[in-house]
Amino acid sequence: MSAKERNGRIVALGGTFDLLHKGHKKIISKALQVGDRVIIGLASHRFVEERRKDHIVSNYESRRANLESFLAAAGELERVEIVPLDDPYGPSVTDREISAMVVSRETLETALEINKVRFSRGMAPIQVYVVDFAVAEDGKPVSTSGIRQGLMNKEGKLLGKGPTGF
Repeated sequence: MSAKERNGRIVALGGTFDLLHKGHKKIISKALQVGDRVIIGLASHRFVEERRKDHIVSNYESRRANLESFLAAAGELERVEIVPLDDPYGPSVTDREISAMVVSRETLETALEINKVRFSRGMAPIQVYVVDFAVAEDGKPVSTSGIRQGLMNKEGKLLGKGPTGF
């Protein structure tokens, strides 16, 4: 999508973005492709604790620094605003200027809920872009859990470690 086609569009996405991996980069890249400005809701420490992940999660400051480094290296930092995310919806249910959202198949249901909330508040629905999972060499989604378990690296290369005993 060209800059003219993006036409000032503000796109939102959200997540934990722990151990920034191939899947995270894919969804962020899609948001940058379809939006002139991107708002990334980064799960706060409190929200991470509420979600009770099945693995440890790096602290907010570390995750934010990794996102900023990735965006700076891509030359895109100036187009992105990173905001703390304290609930599943973030600014997408209050900011009328957000016109699109990029989600994974895993979070599509949340995007549909966001549009219901927006409708109930008299706001226009947002366009939803769904990004397929980035897959590892075994065809399974690249995930922070798999990386933390030593099954794969951040690019989805299988490491032959972890509980499955390859």
